[in-house]
Amino acid sequence: MMEYIGATGVPVSFTDVPIKPKIDFYFILSFAIDADHSGKPMNGVFSPYWEESLTPNAVKKIKASHPNVKALASLSGWSLGNKVLSWYNPKNPQKWITNAYNSLRRIIKKYNLDGIDIDYENFPKNETTFSFCIGELITRLKNNNVITVASIAPYYLTVNYYIKLYSSYGEVIDYVNHQFYTDKVKTPARYLDSFKLRGMQFNATKLLPSYEVNGRGIQGDGFFDALRLIQANGSAVNGVMIFSADDSKSNGFYFEKKSQAFLLNSTANA
Repeated sequence: MMEYIGATGVPVSFTDVPIKPKIDFYFILSFAIDADHSGKPMNGVFSPYWEESLTPNAVKKIKASHPNVKALASLSGWSLGNKVLSWYNPKNPQKWITNAYNSLRRIIKKYNLDGIDIDYENFPKNETTFSFCIGELITRLKNNNVITVASIAPYYLTVNYYIKLYSSYGEVIDYVNHQFYTDKVKTPARYLDSFKLRGMQFNATKLLPSYEVNGRGIQGDGFFDALRLIQANGSAVNGVMIFSADDSKSNGFYFEKKSQAFLLNSTANA
């Protein structure tokens, strides 16, 4: 189970979220950004911009009380305030990788994090460095035991950039949090078609169905109908990604509870 948290500025805490003990539960702190407060790029020097209530001590406490919890930092996201963020081609890719490695290592150590999630959502037309920089960054972080898990979060307009990244560095990427809600599928049958497509583009065993609370794409219990349809067609549902805990507070974390129940039931019946 992977859940984005802290992206919208809504006060939210880890302890708000119901966590089943037999679920591997990953909180994805949103976001760490290589930009200053005005949105000016910092050449790989990342800073945390997630909700202030998600402190290092809060991470420590939730992991102590729930040994099945891990925490990741998601990189970039869509915007910083009103400033839309974009990948930029570093003039010196090796310098960007070094800066990113050093700055993220500090953040990971401070917040007791377990990994990173890649969520760059805009790219220049002449993009040439994303796959190399991100792939080498993940590899270096893993090889030096700074992180144990890495995920990527493509959506329909960015999928080709992430396919290139995955094709070269798939061995260090553990999960694919494809944003299925951006595929504009409204029915379980269409969701299944989209899942099959993304499963061929990446690795279906690493691909997590995703849901946006009060958002785009399939909504309500139709999401769980889609999960059952995926299973009925011979694919395993190895997890669920939800965006986001911030929005789920208003509905009592209905989808988190039901997603975990679905996964536990699937495991029991496997």
